[in-house]
Amino acid sequence: MPMTLHHLPLRTHRFALPNFRFHTGAVMDALQMHCVTLGNPAGEPVLLLHGTGGSAQSFLAPDFGGLLFGPGQALDASRYFVVMPDSLGHGGSAKPSDGLRAGFPRYNYDDMVQAQHRLVTEGLGIRHLRLVLGNSMGGMHAWLWGTRFPDAMDALVAMACQPAPMAGRNWILRRLIGELIRSDGDYQAGDYVQQPRAARLASIFFAFATNGGNLALQQAARTRAEANALLDARLSAPFTADANDLIYQWEASGDFDPSPDLERISAQVLAINAADDERNPPETGAMERAMRRVKHGRHLLIPASVHTTGHGTTWNARWYLDELAALLKAAPRG
Repeated sequence: MPMTLHHLPLRTHRFALPNFRFHTGAVMDALQMHCVTLGNPAGEPVLLLHGTGGSAQSFLAPDFGGLLFGPGQALDASRYFVVMPDSLGHGGSAKPSDGLRAGFPRYNYDDMVQAQHRLVTEGLGIRHLRLVLGNSMGGMHAWLWGTRFPDAMDALVAMACQPAPMAGRNWILRRLIGELIRSDGDYQAGDYVQQPRAARLASIFFAFATNGGNLALQQAARTRAEANALLDARLSAPFTADANDLIYQWEASGDFDPSPDLERISAQVLAINAADDERNPPETGAMERAMRRVKHGRHLLIPASVHTTGHGTTWNARWYLDELAALLKAAPRG
């Protein structure tokens, strides 16, 4: 059963990374980065990387942190020092909506991982990690950590992603988010007075198209009336995302491709995907081809059912508790 986390020692940190250079050549004198840490600062450090539009708070949900951070659990906070950054462009870290709007430097996943690495090493003084674990966008970041900083961690868990070029439906629908928002007359080249309505509609469309799982969605919307009620609930729910932030977040993935460097990964790797993941369909064979090139890797494919939620499946840690614990037990320490 998930446990509550209110008693665990959470700390927040802010760091200004000096002279941060983006892949475009743009430089920010002091890039603001925010992170949350949990547990024993003297414990073995682990790095958790969230998904697109999320933040460090994503990991504190009962179905994730409630199953992992408690006594005797795989990431027991009395044993591990859990580092959870808000990635560049997200949460309390630097992002367009802080003031620069569409004038904010264009960032990609390499920039985001560079900022995470500097936060860990320069901000927190951590030189080596027991584990890097990421989900969705964070999983793609984990693959980049493994290829860019192969000696930085003992174990790597990349979930709800594939270490392959951004392409197919996954990229087409991501690009459409930006196209739809920019086509809204209220967008005004990013200098809008009110949030463009297209930002909400594009986000809801993308979520239904690429998340939730076919079987689970059919179970939740068995009739047209149920489907309409589900959509109406999403349309009327509070929506606080900023349009510029959304465009930057989704378009940052455009040139993601760690595949040329997979042989560089030296960590013990556990890749986890769901068979009903709409963004990373297993039938493409991308994972099989990639894992043959990872020296110490294993791929766990969670079968589809009415209890899985497609791309969102891996946010529930119950599907891989034993595999994660076994990885941490077996991975040699660097």
